[in-house]
Amino acid sequence: MNELQAPLKRNVGLSLLALGAASGTLICCVLPAVMVALGAGAALAGLVTAVPQLVWLSAHKALVFGVAGAALAFSGWMLWQARTLPCPADPALARTCRRLRGFSLWTWAAAVAATTVGALFAFVLPAF
Repeated sequence: MNELQAPLKRNVGLSLLALGAASGTLICCVLPAVMVALGAGAALAGLVTAVPQLVWLSAHKALVFGVAGAALAFSGWMLWQARTLPCPADPALARTCRRLRGFSLWTWAAAVAATTVGALFAFVLPAF
């Protein structure tokens, strides 16, 4: 592995980690709300019986969002730090470098969007 590509591959991993943390926010807050809104309360009860950790995630949603926010902040900071790293002169490696940067950015943006949707369902919509 080229030493110039190592930070970019690390950023892909961090972006995927942030996406995983953001997915926890969707599972804890959006999934139950959408299932109940669609009239699938019995299916939700069956799901909670099969996966009782959903109750823990919902009960500790501040912790879930805190971890997701920290992962997003750290991943975003690392992406920001790597934005000016040079890509290799070799055309094939340069293409890979640009593709990794784009993938990291889109993955991070998807994680931010997922966390935002989760926050709306967890904190904003219950107030109405």
